Amino acid sequence: MILNPSLNVPQGRFLAMKHKFRAYVAGFGAGKTWAGCAGQCQTSYEFPKIPLGYFAPTYPQIRDIYFPTMEEVCHNWGLRAKTNEGNKEVHIFSAGFYRTTVICRSMEKPNTIIGFKIGRAMVDEIDTMPEVKAENAWNKIIARLRFIAPNLLNGVDLTTTPEGYKFTYKRFSKDPKPSYGMVQASTYDNEKYLPSDYIDSLLETYPSQLINAYLEGKFVNLTTGSVYPSYDRRLNASFQVHDGFEPIYIGMDFNVMKMAAVVHVMRDGKPHAVKEFVDIYDTPTMCTVLKEAYPMVEGIYVYPDASGRNSSSKSYSETDFAILEREGFEIVSDTKNPAVKDRVQSMNAMFCNAKGERNYFVNVAECPNYVEALEQQVYNERGEPDKKAGLDHVTDAPGYFIVREFPIERHQFGNHVSG
Repeated sequence: MILNPSLNVPQGRFLAMKHKFRAYVAGFGAGKTWAGCAGQCQTSYEFPKIPLGYFAPTYPQIRDIYFPTMEEVCHNWGLRAKTNEGNKEVHIFSAGFYRTTVICRSMEKPNTIIGFKIGRAMVDEIDTMPEVKAENAWNKIIARLRFIAPNLLNGVDLTTTPEGYKFTYKRFSKDPKPSYGMVQASTYDNEKYLPSDYIDSLLETYPSQLINAYLEGKFVNLTTGSVYPSYDRRLNASFQVHDGFEPIYIGMDFNVMKMAAVVHVMRDGKPHAVKEFVDIYDTPTMCTVLKEAYPMVEGIYVYPDASGRNSSSKSYSETDFAILEREGFEIVSDTKNPAVKDRVQSMNAMFCNAKGERNYFVNVAECPNYVEALEQQVYNERGEPDKKAGLDHVTDAPGYFIVREFPIERHQFGNHVSG
């Protein structure tokens, strides 16, 4: 049978590598999962009936990304994939004959990766996990490579987007052992298989400092220096003020004696921060302050810290959410807070994306503490936004609004924002 699978140049180089541990590190849309699935198809031809493994950070990624991609790649390789979601397995057939089974497991709880043996493994997006958990999962997966067959190289194909100097960088780039090999690829390498506006949409969506990682597939430092490097006091300046009647969108952070809220209005579909309230004692006090400041406004939408759903900024029997609702505010919140990284990236992308477009503006005169925090907050030694300087509350607050209505991962906006 003559095979002519669809592969771009870096994917071809990846499949030709003879290393026991191979990494395909690439930007968004660069065909990472496709390359890993192609490797599994290749193995199913060369070593039939040898069980394989697929490992992702969470089960939804297996269900939503791996299963459909594997079916598509199998078809491209002249194979047929039969997915069994209940058993979390993919069975591969060729011309009606069984070739192999891929056992799929989540890396969310590494200690559960036990009780089976495989010949080769594919590990997807491991750099999105905390390093300690990634290391633990990797070791557990390595322990599953027990299947013996003539000429079979028990190894791992790792496919991931680079997320800074984390697990993949340390294993495959910084000081790799001879059995480790890596191919790095750009989204541009896979451009002919992508929608015509895909790369342009990435440039519009992401801040410039992330493009090297998420478009070029390069290892870059994502957690040092300024937390909000895209913000510019002059270029992101707003002179807008509230007109006394229009709807307002308030990002809010709960803390006893340190509550913060940043008020936004919309202008031509873009948010403008027009007022800040900082060092407020508790939620009832914040409600009083806001109602006094905006007595004629009917549409007050609050985007709060999701922890307020179950707690109170003071020893009240009511939760913070219950207090806000009782006072007539409309709460816009998911069941849990987004990852800090997602919130920070959304803010930076709105301040300035990779195309140089600025879509979020701050009234410097009315929001002096917010501006100071944007300019001065840095990452700590653990790669997290520093909280010791007390600059975090007033940036966390608007972040809940921005990430909810203008997320990096584009999903349909809520029905609250107008203008």
